[in-house]
Amino acid sequence: MTSSDASSPDSFDCVGLVNPGAMGSSIGAQLTRAGSRVVWAGEGRSTESHLRAGDAGLVDVESMQALVDEADLIISVCPPAAAVATASTIADLGFAGVYLDANAVSPATGRSVAALFNGSSTESGAIAIDGGIVGPPVSGPGSTRLYISGDAVAMGSIENLFESSNLEVRVVDGPAGAASAVKMCFAAWTKGTTALLLDICALADAEGVTDSLRGEWATSMPELSARADRSPAMVGAKAWRFEGEMHEIAASFAAHDLPDGFHLAAAEVYARLAELKGSRDTSLDEVVDLLSARV
Repeated sequence: MTSSDASSPDSFDCVGLVNPGAMGSSIGAQLTRAGSRVVWAGEGRSTESHLRAGDAGLVDVESMQALVDEADLIISVCPPAAAVATASTIADLGFAGVYLDANAVSPATGRSVAALFNGSSTESGAIAIDGGIVGPPVSGPGSTRLYISGDAVAMGSIENLFESSNLEVRVVDGPAGAASAVKMCFAAWTKGTTALLLDICALADAEGVTDSLRGEWATSMPELSARADRSPAMVGAKAWRFEGEMHEIAASFAAHDLPDGFHLAAAEVYARLAELKGSRDTSLDEVVDLLSARV
């Protein structure tokens, strides 16, 4: 795809993937297994990133400039705080294809990313598509959904790209920011209530009433004990990333003059758990100790 036909993409010959973390590499693996050429820029990246990218079948073109020059679709899956800077770098390098921002960001941030490519001052002909991912790293059918909004033709091409993969693409009716809004609303509940539940466990421990609380949960809400026990292993290693996501969710509420304190507090919960990054078997006792600043 060249800049002259970027406004009406009908297929993608090469996909560039920014940041092959657990989620990004799983998306790349879906594409490579379906026969797509997927490239990434490994220059300066960690050994772990190189291993994930290799396992997913990604081709290392070394530099971001090389990725921009070769790809006609770039998918960005990075920590929320880096979403705008990453998009700005790619726009400045002269990208002329379709840029899919699949990060956990507020609608306003999603629109800021889109403006870097879709603004009236943009001469490259690039198109930005707003996206939001719901679910874990892609595994079997039905595991993960990619919500997208924006240019209809580009979204159709993205749907076609993933048609034979295990990543389900769902189109949201609306401009840039609409798909991000779906992601924010969904994660506001799932990750927001997980943070609240872990904080409650820390409070019960601090007051010495954990056994009594567990007894009441067994009577009235038996699912909560099981959720509390499995939550540390599910969120501990990713808490450092969830902190930024909670700030994006809080900003989403604040933009409509809705209370945002729930998720500012959730951000603090995840900030206290940030040192668990990379942990593979976190216990509830560890989480309670970190929240209570006992380590």
